[in-house]
Amino acid sequence: VRLDAPGETKPPPKAMLDRLAASIVYEDRLLLALNKPSGIAVHGGSGVSFGVIEGLRALRPDESFELVHRLDRDTSGVLIVAKKRSALLELQALLREGEDDEAPNKKYLTLLVGKMPSGTMTVEAPLQKSVLQGGERMVRVDQGGKPSVSHFSLIERRGGHSFCEVRIETGRTHQIRVHLSWLKHAIVGDTLYGPSQPRLPITRQFLHAHKLRIRLPQRGREVEFVAPLPTDLQELVDSLAELHQ
Repeated sequence: VRLDAPGETKPPPKAMLDRLAASIVYEDRLLLALNKPSGIAVHGGSGVSFGVIEGLRALRPDESFELVHRLDRDTSGVLIVAKKRSALLELQALLREGEDDEAPNKKYLTLLVGKMPSGTMTVEAPLQKSVLQGGERMVRVDQGGKPSVSHFSLIERRGGHSFCEVRIETGRTHQIRVHLSWLKHAIVGDTLYGPSQPRLPITRQFLHAHKLRIRLPQRGREVEFVAPLPTDLQELVDSLAELHQ
């Protein structure tokens, strides 16, 4: 049951709705996949009036939309939204999604501070979540936390930084960011877990949900959704390649 807050509710801004409409990369009768733009939260709350869900409901008031999983507001990339309750439950089970925020079995692209070793590095470090005064979530590596597994694969080193692909087996809050900070290779632009780092021309954290493979509900056919690296992130990688030369 959803109850509207008392008083007049303002609709999401048209510019945001236009961005969301343009970001849909796949849709059928049960779900849609977005290449979520950075800067848009997945839902309203904590000082944010509108998110992806509120935007989709404003775009199509006669349809139902529910989040299958979440992404940080700053993080761009593949986001799955269910259009029917049956699809929501099936997709969440497939993604092993529970109380945590980000879906596992997803691949990300990220740019890290420093030089990561070649090959793939696996981090198995339990994570403990807490809420700071003011409502901000903070996560740390703690033996009393929940089991968390991330795999970091070096793609190439550029200008003293490392461009990597990440695969997560668990979907803990801020998992990738905290594991990388623990490794002393914070994500470029991450001011929460990597505040002391070289300045680069970027206004957000360099983390992009690049690929997600799922089995389509009620069909059994696997598909892989791919979200290309956004222009701002690609331009930064290209500029570092020039420095590397």
